[in-house]
Amino acid sequence: MSRKNFGAKPLSYPQPVWIIGTYDEDGKPNAMNAAWGGISEENEVSICLSPGHKTCKNFEKTGAFTISMADAAHVAGCDYVGIASGNQTEDKFAKAGFTATKSELVNAPIINELAVCMECKVISYDKDACLLKGEIVNVSVDESAMTDGKVDAAKVAPICFDPFNHTYNVLGEVVGKAWDAGKALK
Repeated sequence: MSRKNFGAKPLSYPQPVWIIGTYDEDGKPNAMNAAWGGISEENEVSICLSPGHKTCKNFEKTGAFTISMADAAHVAGCDYVGIASGNQTEDKFAKAGFTATKSELVNAPIINELAVCMECKVISYDKDACLLKGEIVNVSVDESAMTDGKVDAAKVAPICFDPFNHTYNVLGEVVGKAWDAGKALK
């Protein structure tokens, strides 16, 4: 096997495509696309966000945000909120084709069009390190993305960011059962 070196870069699979939702000081919803994030504790997320984003200004005021999983059906809107700045674009949330329902648990919008949403409280935000940590207080899933009471990944059709090729790829194919596939090697 021959390898090619790419250098010290943030290249990894999968990189989730998270749509971070916040309210501004007037209660207007805003959203941005973030790919550098992950679960960092049982009920904690960590996301790399530079402080110039309107989203950052918003969650610093409200103390809350939501994370909706981008999906294949809404890839254009999800990409749009990543390339349009909330500091410069009036109502980019609506232009992306999104509508919101206010979370009952945090002061942040749930994006109605995206099936899976984590509702979070800000734990900390380090502007120098660009690191947001949030406490997950709830995960809600639209019933349209469920089969027999269970979340159905094929119905959610979450996308991930491919940093090698600058593309979005859909996830969903089952290739094995967790905590089971390796038993054959015991």
